[in-house]
Order: sequence, then C-alpha cells, then structure tokens
Amino acid sequence: MMERYTLAKERTAEIVNEDAVQEPYRSFFQKTAAFLIKAVKVMDEDVRSLTLEELQKENLALYEDILSENYSTSYGNPAYAVSQLGEYGKDFTFLYAELRGAISYAYEKKMWDFTVALELFLEVYAAFAQDEIPEEKIVREILRSYVNDYCQDMVEQRICESVDPELDFAVKIIMESDLSDLRYLYWFGEFISENELGVARFLNSLPQEEIDNMARTYTEGYRMGFINGRKDITKKKTVNIRFTLGFERMVKAAVLQFMDMGLKPVIYRHAAHVVNKKNQIRVGYTGGIANAQYDYDHRQDSALFMDADFMKRKLRAMQTSYENCKELADVHGGPACIETFGEVPFSPVSKKEAWTFTEAQQKLQQEMDTESGQIINRYIKGDERSFTIIAYPVPEIGGSFPEIFKEIVKINTLDYQRYHRIQQTIIDTLDTCEWVEVKGKDGNETDLLIHLHTLEDKEKQTNFENCVADVNIPVGEVFTSPVLAGTGGVLHVKKVYLNGLQFKDLKLVFDCGQVIDYSCGNFESEEENRKYIEENILHHHEKIPMGEFAIGTNTTAYVAARKYGIADKLPILIAEKMGPHFAVGDTCYSWAEDIPVFNPDGKEIIARDNEISILRKEDLSLAYYACHTDITIPYDELGSIRVIDDEGDMVSIIEDGRFVLPGTEELNSPFDEYKNN
Repeated sequence: MMERYTLAKERTAEIVNEDAVQEPYRSFFQKTAAFLIKAVKVMDEDVRSLTLEELQKENLALYEDILSENYSTSYGNPAYAVSQLGEYGKDFTFLYAELRGAISYAYEKKMWDFTVALELFLEVYAAFAQDEIPEEKIVREILRSYVNDYCQDMVEQRICESVDPELDFAVKIIMESDLSDLRYLYWFGEFISENELGVARFLNSLPQEEIDNMARTYTEGYRMGFINGRKDITKKKTVNIRFTLGFERMVKAAVLQFMDMGLKPVIYRHAAHVVNKKNQIRVGYTGGIANAQYDYDHRQDSALFMDADFMKRKLRAMQTSYENCKELADVHGGPACIETFGEVPFSPVSKKEAWTFTEAQQKLQQEMDTESGQIINRYIKGDERSFTIIAYPVPEIGGSFPEIFKEIVKINTLDYQRYHRIQQTIIDTLDTCEWVEVKGKDGNETDLLIHLHTLEDKEKQTNFENCVADVNIPVGEVFTSPVLAGTGGVLHVKKVYLNGLQFKDLKLVFDCGQVIDYSCGNFESEEENRKYIEENILHHHEKIPMGEFAIGTNTTAYVAARKYGIADKLPILIAEKMGPHFAVGDTCYSWAEDIPVFNPDGKEIIARDNEISILRKEDLSLAYYACHTDITIPYDELGSIRVIDDEGDMVSIIEDGRFVLPGTEELNSPFDEYKNN
C-alpha cells in the first residue's frame, strides 16, 4: 500500500503543471491535483508540530474553494462544473466531492482511503490524456466501478467505526490534549469556523464544576433512558458520542462519566465516502459546515450509481460487516448526541445541474433504508438500546451568545418533577376522551382532529408518555402515536427549521392520518416547493403518516426564544417543547413497539403502534419509513387545543396560546413575567 500511495502522490504532483489534457478539462485536473497535493502534505507531516497560525492557514487552504465567496467558480458547484465542462460536468462535480474526503483521510492517516482516492483521480485523468477525449459514458463507468469495487471495504470500515472503541482517533485528541491550547481543534481535519473557536473559548472560561454539571445532565439523560425504558444498561459496554467541535471540554467530562457507568466512548467522524453518506445529514462528529449549499448540492450524488445491483451489494456488505463485528454491536448502547444551533437559517437554492434521484431510484433508496434498518436492528437491538440528545447555541446566534448559552443550560436543567406533575394533569384529561382538536390563530390555518387509542383499562393504561429530561433534553412534552383512521385536517406553520433547512409557510394536509397534499413558500414555483418537501419531509414516500402528536409545555424555553429573538434558530429538540408538535414518519416507538413502556405513575403507554407500524408482524418492509420529522406550532400561532368527548363536549387545555386547564396555569408564569418586563 505504501508503494501504491507513493506512486500515486508523485504522479498527481506532476499533473499540477502538465498540459497533456486539452482545455477546458485541463483546468479541472490541475486545480484538483493542486488540492490533493495540499492534502498529501498533511498526510506526510506531523500537524501537531505546527503553530496555531500555520494550522489556520492550512485549514483555510483546504476548504477555501467551497466557501460561499469562492463557490461560484468551484468545481464543487454543479452549476459551474456543467457550465465549464458540459456533459462531463455532473461526473466531474461528483468526482470532486468524493476526492474532498482526502482531507479526513490525511488527518487520520488512512493510507488505503487516500490511495484509492488518488488512483481514482489518476484513472480519470489518464482517460483524458489521450489523443481523443473519452465518451461521457466511459467516465461515468470509471466512477461507478470505483464505487462498486470498494463498496464492501467502505461499508465495513464505517460499521467498524460505529461500534469499536479501539478506533479512537478522536477520543485520543479529546482525552490527551491540552484543551486550553486551541490548536487541537485543527488536528481533527474538519473545517473550523468562528463558531467552533468561540464555543471552545467560552467553555474554557467556565469552571470545571459547571462543565461537569453540563456533562452530567447529558450522561444522566442517557442513563435514565435505559431505566425509564426498563432496559438493562449493564449489558452495554459502549456509547456513541456525537458532537460538533468546540465542545471537547464537555465531551471529555462526559467520557469520564460514561466510563464510570462501564461505557467506553465510540466517536467517529461523519461519512466521507459517498457510499456511506445520508443526503446532507451529518451522522457523527463534525466541524463547521464550510458551505451548506455545497452539502445540499451533493446530497444525492449517489444517483450516479444507484441501481438494484448497488442496493444488493451494499446490503450484503452491511450484513457481512455486522456479522463480522456482531460481538461489538451486541454491547453497543446507542448514540448520545450534542447538537448545536444558532447558525443563520439556510434556505437552499435548487440546481438542475445537481445529481437527483429518478423516481425509480427514490424507491430503491426507500427500500434500502428499510432493509438497512432491519439489519442494524438485528445486531444493535432496538429493544435493548437507547439514546439521548441535548443542544447548545453557537456564537453565530448573536452578540448575546454567553447569556443565551447560560439560559439554555438553565432550560436543560429545569425541575423535571414540577413538569412531571403538571404534565400528568394534562395526560389525565387527555385520557378521558378519544379526540383532540388543534386550531391555529392569527393567520395560522391549522385545523386538525386527532384520534387517540381506546383505553380498555383507564386505571392501568394511558395514551401519552410523560416526557421528563431523559432521552430528549430539555423537559416539557407529553406525546402519543395517534390512530390514523379519523385523524385529519391541515397543519400549518409560518416558518420552521427542520434538519438544518428553513421552511416558509409550510402546509401539510392529512387524511386518514397520512399526508395527502403539501405546499410551502420557499421557491417561486409550486413544483420546486413540492419537490423540496418531498425530499426533506416526505423523503420520497408517496404518503407518510402522522407518527406522533405531542403537546409541548416548556414555556420557559419559548419565552427565552422570544426574549433573544432566536425562535427561528432553535433546534427541533427545543422547539418541539414550545407548543404542540406533529411528527411525520415512524412512531416514537419504532423498532421497539412490543416493549412495554410505563409512565412514572405506573400506567402502561399503549399507543405504541398505528395501523402502519403494526404491519411489521406481516411484512417489515411495509411498517417503517426511516424518518421522523417533528413540526411545531409556536404558542403565538396557537388558537386552541381541546379534548372532545363522545357527546361533542369540549375541555380546553390551551386557549389563545395560554394554558387554561386547571392545574397547568403556572406554565403561564414565564409569559406573564416576559410581558411585565
């Protein structure tokens, strides 16, 4: 491998100044070769010997081409690539994006990955360094062969990284570095923005006790997820920590606390190979996003090779890989995630030049997602694993960042017993009936009727989970999986931020509990708006059910959002607690519906299935959607939430955005304090 790597890097270096390829292709190869040689320099050097200034210069050199100010003339931009290279443009922008993985390979000293990337580049170059340029289908076949030839290796490596604590590149940086010396941030090989630097500086200003308390909220949430789910955490030996760079002090404290629980950390980077990517979503640790539009433009690059043969090949690779590391998978406890928020909301530009799935490929992707979920669940069993998620702001949120950060810490540590008591009052009322009406106000057109499950024994059963601060931090919701038959109407929000994307004037129409129509106001054409929703909310399903109905009770978070003007920047993790929310996709209990779940009062939550998830007993492929997207109506757009009995009589839980049910009025205190101040 060393010999292959040496030959490949030396040949790549020669291309920077060669003129063997005619224009306009020569410019692509020379520019890309120059980038690869920058990555080679990192591969061959000890970056830890560099000064902070040298590391920052190196980081900029590796990422500057895709930064927004340079993106209009980057081959990473599909529109530019096609304008310069014509019919070859889509192939070359795919190649460009795949080669950018060389950055992470260089920092982690992954010689195999780096070598096959260089060899791919050289193979395409050789095809053009002839008297006649190759046909476009030849170029595409080279790229497809690369994917198919190395699929097994890439998938196996990814799966090993997800369960093996001995693959500890990131863990060593976190646990062995002087975290007051911010050079360590650049040793990961991720893009470092002012957000990552700012968070690290801020955490360095806090006493260790505060850091430990932040970590304790997070790790205890994970532990309580097992306890409340009646799962045995002592069977587990590892936990996957996912975070954005800058939070290393908190992560280090969390690692020590998890180890006290008997859990070793598994910390892996978001996927670099296109074979392992999941649209623009980053699963694993990440640095800053150099350009969200670049990530969006390449979200469906797998359209180049997605066919039935690839799907079978990847699923076989997954099955084989999990079987090879089944002992590690069996003792893996699941993810513990630290999310961030505060970035300027991103509203993408849709480009016709970018790779996009055909209808047939969309169906293949859905099928592969379903089959993948089944494979994972066989080895990391859903009824034995858990998770937790917590979120903090980044400096981009504005000049009040320190104050906002401390406010979020406060929100993340609210008195869960108080919320438990109030939320139980709401649940007791909800459990008296089978129908709930939700209406908007002041231009919000929401008008929904929710059908709840029938309780056969109200002394022992309930429809709603009383959610306190365990897996979903902070506290503040009661939720259920509705009956689909009878559930219908319009869900409308004026503005919402979902999975890093902004939606304007979003409307979903439900019938028999499933989305049958939809629209938004992001783009000028209705076609683009529908496509945006199909890709990012429906995930290409023709219909998708309402998997969850919840009532958020965290008015403290809502008022903080209004006070600092950050409502449009909050993650769904917090936003879902700030009003009623509805999830489309799988239920809250997907892959674990048969496990009894109980509230603190001892009542069993029976609403774990709906008419679609129950199909798992006949055909697993019909039961799951591999998505669960929460959409919240904020209190200021909320007209009412009312429980309706069989006689048509109503009991109000919320009216005009305020809690009116007896026993819940104290939830209005943050509203009143904010108004009086």
